[in-house]
Amino acid sequence: MDTSAEKQPVTVRLQDYRPSDFFIDSVDLQFRLDPEATRVRARLECRRNGTHDRPLRLHGEALELTRAALDGRDLAPADYALTDTGLTIPGAGDGFELEIETLVHPDRNTELSGLYISSGNFCTQCEAEGFRRITYFLDRPDVLATYTTTIIADPARFPVLLSNGNLVESAAQDDGMRRVTWHDPHPKPSYLFALVAGDLACIEDRFTTMSGRAVDLYIYAQHHNIDKCGHAMQALKNAMRWDEEQYGREYDLERYHVVAVDDFNMGAMENKGLNIFNSQFVLAAPQTATDSDYENIEGVIGHEYFHNWSGNRVTCRDWFQLSLKEGFTVFRDQQFSADMGSAGVKRIQDVNILRTLQFREDNGPMAHPVRPGSYQEINNFYTVTVYNKGAEVVRMLYHLLGPRGFRRGTDLYFDRHDGQAVTTDDFVKALEDANGADLSQFRRWYDQAGTPVVSVREDYEPDAGRYTLTLSQHTPSTPGQNDKQPFHIPVDTALLDSTGAPMPVWGQGTASGVLELQEASRSYTFEVREKPVPSLLRGFSAPVKLEIERPAEDWYFLMTHDTDPFVRWDAGQQMATTVLKSLVADIQSRREPDIPAHFVSAFRRVLVAAESDRQFQAEMLRLPSEGYLAECFEIIDPEAIALARRALKKALASHLEEEFLGQYHASAVEDEYRPESGQIGARALRNACLSYLVELDTASHRARASDQFDAANNMTDRLAALQALAATDGEERDRALDRFYQDWQTEPLIVNKWLSVQAASPAADTVERVTALTGHPAFDVRNPNKVRALIGAFAQGNPLHFHRRDGKGYELIAGYVIDIDRLNPQIAARLASAFSFWRRYEPTRRRLMHEQLQRIRRSPELSRDVAEIVSKALDH
Repeated sequence: MDTSAEKQPVTVRLQDYRPSDFFIDSVDLQFRLDPEATRVRARLECRRNGTHDRPLRLHGEALELTRAALDGRDLAPADYALTDTGLTIPGAGDGFELEIETLVHPDRNTELSGLYISSGNFCTQCEAEGFRRITYFLDRPDVLATYTTTIIADPARFPVLLSNGNLVESAAQDDGMRRVTWHDPHPKPSYLFALVAGDLACIEDRFTTMSGRAVDLYIYAQHHNIDKCGHAMQALKNAMRWDEEQYGREYDLERYHVVAVDDFNMGAMENKGLNIFNSQFVLAAPQTATDSDYENIEGVIGHEYFHNWSGNRVTCRDWFQLSLKEGFTVFRDQQFSADMGSAGVKRIQDVNILRTLQFREDNGPMAHPVRPGSYQEINNFYTVTVYNKGAEVVRMLYHLLGPRGFRRGTDLYFDRHDGQAVTTDDFVKALEDANGADLSQFRRWYDQAGTPVVSVREDYEPDAGRYTLTLSQHTPSTPGQNDKQPFHIPVDTALLDSTGAPMPVWGQGTASGVLELQEASRSYTFEVREKPVPSLLRGFSAPVKLEIERPAEDWYFLMTHDTDPFVRWDAGQQMATTVLKSLVADIQSRREPDIPAHFVSAFRRVLVAAESDRQFQAEMLRLPSEGYLAECFEIIDPEAIALARRALKKALASHLEEEFLGQYHASAVEDEYRPESGQIGARALRNACLSYLVELDTASHRARASDQFDAANNMTDRLAALQALAATDGEERDRALDRFYQDWQTEPLIVNKWLSVQAASPAADTVERVTALTGHPAFDVRNPNKVRALIGAFAQGNPLHFHRRDGKGYELIAGYVIDIDRLNPQIAARLASAFSFWRRYEPTRRRLMHEQLQRIRRSPELSRDVAEIVSKALDH
C-alpha cells in the first residue's frame, strides 16, 4: 500500500478540535504474553456520538491485525480499510460491540511506547499515544472507558502480573499458564492504561484514608533493589496524607502500585492505580543515593500520586490542554516538597529551572504558549513551558485568590468535573465561580507565549512623604505571535525600612502585598516615613523578568536584610550576574579580570553567617549557571561565559580561602547518615565550600577532596568530591574516577552518575572522553537513562565543550541524534533541541551548528519528533 502521504508531517491545531465521532464505554482486554509475539484481544462496547453517518476510524501503529468482528460477525478485508496509522470500519451502527485481535512484538519495541520489554519484564507506556501500539482504538484523551484487563503468562517467568484497578481473579489454567484479571471502575482515557509483568520483588504497606478505608500499598522492583524502596513507600504515605489535608482528596481504589523499571522515556507515569517509574525516582539508600535523589524521589512520588485527581479523575480533553494536568500537578508537588523540607530552597530550585530553561525556551524557535495552538508531534510538547511555566500560572492564581479562595476553587473544580475530560478554561472558570472573580484577562497566560518583562521606576518625594512605584510590562515577539496584550501579573511587594522591616503603608497598595499589574503601565503611590527599599516579586510571584536599576548597596541590603528567601537569593544572583557580565567583557577584550571588593565583602558575609537553614546558605553561595548567564547576552560566547564564571569562583576562593576552609570543617556531619533537613543543609554547605577550595588547584585542596572521597559514608559526599576532582587535571581525578567505577559497576544508577560527572567536566579532554565512553560497557544506546546520563548531560549540561570552537561537540551530538532516532525518536528529539538556539551564537559556532542541523535534516527516514525540532530551528 502507498503510505507516503501518511509520513508527511501533519500539523494538528487546537482550533480544529471536535468531539469524537464515537465513544467507547467499556474495554475488555486479554493479553497472552510472549516477548516475541504477544496476542492482544480487545472487546469494545461502542456507540455513535450523534446522528452522523461517518465511519469508525481507529488509531493503530506497528500492529498485526489477526481478527476483527462487529457484533459477533467476523469482518472480511473488504469490510474495512487498514493503513499504517489506523483501521477504518464503515459499517458500524449506533451501538455495537467490536472485537479486535492483534499481535505486537515487545522485544522489538525500542521506542518504549506501547508494550515493551525492560530488563526481561513487560511494561507499558501509553502517554501520549502509545495505546495505539497495543490495539486499534480511539486513542485520544476525551474517550473515557472502564477497563477490565486479563493477563495470561508463564508463572515461572512472569510471576507478577499487574494492571489498573482492583484485583478480580488470580488462577492457574489447565495449560500451566497463570491468569490474572483486574478491573478499574473509574472511566479513564487510554493513555492511563498500564500493564506490568515480570519477576519482581515487592514491599507492602497500608494506608488508612481520612474516611477510614484501608488501602494496600505495593512497590515493586528487581529483587536486588527491593531494599532501596523504603524511602519511596514513606514518601507515598506522606503524599496521600498531605493531599487529604491540603486538598481534601482521598484515594479511591483498594490498592496502589508503584513499579520501578530501568528503561523508561520519562521520569514516571501516573497510570490509574499502577504508577510506572523510572528506577532513579524510586530506589534510594545512603550508599547509593544523594540527598538530591532522596528529595527528587519524594517529589516525583508525590507528583504521580497527586495526578490521581489532577489528571486521572479529571483529565484533559485534548493534548493542547496538557498543562491542565501537568502544570496543576507540578504546582501541587512543589507545595508538597516545600512542606516536607526547606520551603525557601525549594522555591529557589524551582525558579532556577524556570529562569535557566523555560525563559530560554520562550526566547527560541520552540517558544509556545502554556496551551499550544498547534503541534506536529505531541511528544515534543512535554516541555518546561507546559510543566514549569504551567505551574507558575497556577501559582499566580493561588497568589491572586489567596489560599482559602484557591481551595474553594479547586474543590469546585474536582466536584464539578469528576469523571470528565476538560480544558484549562474549565479550570479557571471553576476558580472564578467559587470566588466571584473575573479572570478573563488572566487567561492570556495560557494563550500568549513569551516571558513578560516588568520594568520598575521609583519616585520619592521626601517633603510630601510620598513614594511612587511605577510598573510597566512588555513581552517580546515569539514565533507566530508578534503583538502581545498585557498580562494580569501579581507582583508580591513589600517596602522595607532602613532596618529591613516592612513599612506600614497607605495608598493604592493592598493589605495582601500583591500589586495586580493589568495595564501596560501603572503607578502605585504610598505614604511613607522614609525612602523605602522595594522588595519586589516576593516568592517569585510571577514568571517575569524584572528590570530595575538599583545601586549595589540596595542589592546588598536585600541580600542581608530581606525576610523573603527568594528575594535574598535573587539579590545575590543579580550582584553576581553584574560582576560576571563585566568579567565576560574583560575576557573578550583580553583585559585583566577585575573583581569588585564590595562583591567579595558581600559574599564573605553570606559565607560566615550563622544561618539556621544551611541548605539555603549553600544556595546563596552558588553562582549563576552558564545557562542562565547565556540569556543575559544577545550574542552568546559560551567560552567567555565559562571562563568568567570560573575566574570569579577562583577569585572568591583565593580571597576567602580561610573562611571557606573554616566553614568546610564546621559543617562536617559526624552522625550516621540521615536524609533530614539539618544534615542535608550541612552537607550542602560543606560541599559548596569544597567546590570553591578545589578551584585553587593546590595539592592540599585536591588531597582534601580525595580524603573526603575515600572517607565518605554516603553518596552525597562521595559524589561531591568526585565532581570537584573531575574538574581538575592529574592523578587524583583519574584515581577517583577509576575507583568509583570499580566500586559501583554493578549498580546502573550509580554508574549513570559516573558517566554524567565526566560528561559535565570542564576538563580540556571532555569531548574525547565522552566519545570514548560511548564504547564503554557501561553505556547502552538503547537505554534512555544511559543516553541522558552521558550524551544528554554533555549536550545540555556542558556548554563549554558542547560549543567547543572546533565543532567536535556538535558533530558528536548530531551523530547520536541520527543514530538514536532510528531506535527512540523521543530521546533523539530531546538531544536535537540542543541545537535550537544556533542563531544566537557568534558566527563561527553559528555556522558549525547550522551545518549539523542540515546534516540531521538530510538523514533518511527522519522521525516526526526530530523533524519538527530541526525544521523549527532552521526555519524560524
